[in-house]
Amino acid sequence: MKKHWKTYLFAILIPLAAGGLSALLTRGSMDIYKDIVSPPLAPPSWLFPVVWTLLYILMGVSSARVYLSDRNKSAREHGLLSYGVSLFMNFLWSVIFFRFRMFLLGALWLGVMVFFILRTFYYYRKADPLSAKLQIPYILWSSFALYLNIGIYLLNR
Repeated sequence: MKKHWKTYLFAILIPLAAGGLSALLTRGSMDIYKDIVSPPLAPPSWLFPVVWTLLYILMGVSSARVYLSDRNKSAREHGLLSYGVSLFMNFLWSVIFFRFRMFLLGALWLGVMVFFILRTFYYYRKADPLSAKLQIPYILWSSFALYLNIGIYLLNR
């Protein structure tokens, strides 16, 4: 890792920048939690940026590991492509959900995003097994977010 620190830094900055830009675009819209009925197990709003920051760091580290891996070039390329799609979808989901309050579209969008995260996991496992394990918190949190999004849609129609 020491000789590849620039790769790791860049790979971590990519998801952090995507998350930061998404937060900037949805600024002021996150007060939505005061106006809606939330499903059971909904965490406090302050927890989301903390968890997402940690997830973005894990996503960056795992993508750097895959990028630097010399195992299974095809899996590496497919995994990084799936990761890029999931990150793009992650970025737009916040805008769809918070800015436009399109809860049904948000849930559908998030379902497709989870598919791409699982696809990333599948290919990362072939390219670098530890990178795949680093995706597990992202899979779990995004699946939980899908549950919350569906619950919010159903409780606020």
